[in-house]
Amino acid sequence: MNILYCGDKGIARGVLVSILSILKHNSGPIHFYIMTIKYKNTEAFSLESAQFLDGLVKKTNPKSFVKLIDATEVFVENLPKKNMKEIFFPPAAMLRLYIGKVPELNQLKRILYLDYDVVCRGDLSEFYNTDLEGVQVAGVLDIYGKNFYHYRGIFNFDYMNSGVMLFNIPECLEWGIFERAAGLCAKRWMMLADQAALNKVIDKRKLMPRKFNEQGERPRKDTVLHHFSNNFKFLPFFHVQKVKPFETTKIHKILKIHEYDDILEEYKKLSAFL
Repeated sequence: MNILYCGDKGIARGVLVSILSILKHNSGPIHFYIMTIKYKNTEAFSLESAQFLDGLVKKTNPKSFVKLIDATEVFVENLPKKNMKEIFFPPAAMLRLYIGKVPELNQLKRILYLDYDVVCRGDLSEFYNTDLEGVQVAGVLDIYGKNFYHYRGIFNFDYMNSGVMLFNIPECLEWGIFERAAGLCAKRWMMLADQAALNKVIDKRKLMPRKFNEQGERPRKDTVLHHFSNNFKFLPFFHVQKVKPFETTKIHKILKIHEYDDILEEYKKLSAFL
């Protein structure tokens, strides 16, 4: 199983929680890749943190690994010029758009991209092994965007959340999905730039059940991947609720969730090594 995270130093805590949750519910071998950049004020995900995580996953299965990929050169050569000051996410979050230019990744058959704030609650094999014949990307509808963006017709809900995406890499390369999406980010400003770009260029998508990317604040009984994405709240006043999976106090007090306590206890013991 191939799993990809993208970002700078700031994602390390979330990646640790995410990996711990995956190891709890899935047997290996699991190959984790982390794409990062060192660009201007962006501090890269450190090699030391990646090496620590590599040792951690190897304790579960010796054939598992964590590989850090420095994509700085590729990023600089293909800057998302119109979205370098993206409101919600830093440029490093867009690195999934450069999968096609990274040899360690573009030779794979498929890879599951996860945002750093995704927690696993079950077996990933049903999702990961889904039939991708003739499909470029498998994903789940965005709980907010699906109501506003319909690229294949006004009554056709097809706008996917990019926090959990299963890429059929050969199909994506054949149709230039990554290159076209990166090109859009270079030429046009967009809200949630890489998500918008991917949704625009993906022609052959497979919509998966909500349980594989639950974006609500609380998981459901069948949830496999719980995505701690931002949620809009209207009471007592309109605000954006932000709770990340490593913020134990917020998870307890705001979300009233305790089912991740074993993972969070392990996180507390290990986070100092990042």
